[in-house]
Amino acid sequence: MTPNLFPKKLLIAAAAMSLAGAASAADPNAAATQPLEQKIDSLSQQLDTLKAQLQQLKSQNDALATAQERQEQQTAQAAQPHASPFDNLSLWGYGEVYYTRPIHETEKTVADLARAVFGIGYRFDDKTRFNSEYEVEHGVTSANDPGEFEVEQLYVDHQFNRWAAVEGGLFLIPVGLINEHHEPTAFYGVQRNFVETLIIPSTWREGGFAFHGNTDFGLDWNVGLTTSVNLSHWEGNPEDPIYSTALELINEGAGPMAGTHQELALADAQHLSQYLSLVYRGVPGLEIGAFGSTGTSTSPTVPDGPTSQRVSLWEGHVRWTPGRADLSALYARGTIGGTGAYNALSVGQSNPMPASFSGYYAQAAYSVWQNETYRVAPFARWERYNIGQSFEGIPAGVSPYPTGPTSTGGPWPQPYDRVWTYGANFYVTPNVVLKADYQSFQNNSDLSRFDLGLGLAF
Repeated sequence: MTPNLFPKKLLIAAAAMSLAGAASAADPNAAATQPLEQKIDSLSQQLDTLKAQLQQLKSQNDALATAQERQEQQTAQAAQPHASPFDNLSLWGYGEVYYTRPIHETEKTVADLARAVFGIGYRFDDKTRFNSEYEVEHGVTSANDPGEFEVEQLYVDHQFNRWAAVEGGLFLIPVGLINEHHEPTAFYGVQRNFVETLIIPSTWREGGFAFHGNTDFGLDWNVGLTTSVNLSHWEGNPEDPIYSTALELINEGAGPMAGTHQELALADAQHLSQYLSLVYRGVPGLEIGAFGSTGTSTSPTVPDGPTSQRVSLWEGHVRWTPGRADLSALYARGTIGGTGAYNALSVGQSNPMPASFSGYYAQAAYSVWQNETYRVAPFARWERYNIGQSFEGIPAGVSPYPTGPTSTGGPWPQPYDRVWTYGANFYVTPNVVLKADYQSFQNNSDLSRFDLGLGLAF
């Protein structure tokens, strides 16, 4: 800022008085004051020059500060990345290839690109995101090929706060250990276990809305209202069993809910289902979960038969991963109401509707060797399933399933079994796994098989 200078006239007057007083004391002659006035004028001019220089310096300093501030802003903007719509886009996927060789019927050996799944997601903001997955099964999709193309998930999720969110669309039901996390790197064995494919119809997905969240003490919760299964799709009287190998047992939807869940494909929505899922993860390495769902379904078209039936499913599971060990167990049970009336009106059918179905398994795995990204984990699993545990409306002494030979001469498979699976997962990286296992069926021994598999997830 400009220094606080004396006003020009005041300074001149003071100098004149001082010089005049000095001159009067030395010489009373007034003519002697003329040189003093000249000095005063010179001093006034010097002061004007000094003020101009100070004002110019202030202007230069202000201009320099403005230029420096502008340069800092430009530098900060240049350091920030340019916004792009692709910044919020995310991609992922997984795939599985099988080789399965029945032990007793080697002519049914097959190799299969079981599935290729591609996921696309988008984050609209910090609270709202979109996720979707698209799946191609069995390599080729056309009217004359076994493959199919399907949308596995498509939903929007909005986070209200850190403990509550809502999602809507087509999404996976939060049940069991592998329904939501079913990538091949996430489970042991070449294929998913039978309990979580026949009793729990993994991958089970429905359309609807759900609220979910977690708590500070490790409890995750999820409650939803969705479309239900559709029992009008029940195939009550096939001429032959829908499966003759263990691979077909899974792929052909032999479980009561596996063949009737709708996947939001022109889904019958006059009946809805509700579910509740609770999972506790408050202890490191431990997961304890429970799930229950119930809802009504449209019944098969049978004269004088029921128009709707209640379908319920519940399960409980536990998983513990202390160190290199991985221990898990699961129990699941489902019920269908109104089956007595349906079966009584459909006596003689080869596939009556069960009133209940259930299964359970226990599994142990251990990472015996690790080196950099490589890991080898042998495992063993014992499971028991029964897709026809109880029946209603079947006359006494009549078997609910055919006991004679099929049209090809083979026996009808039993709806229940106990299965031992022994194998190992070899992880090349956490995202790529090679698998091998042997499965021994104790009731339907013709289903015993040897499997190889390749899986990846990214």
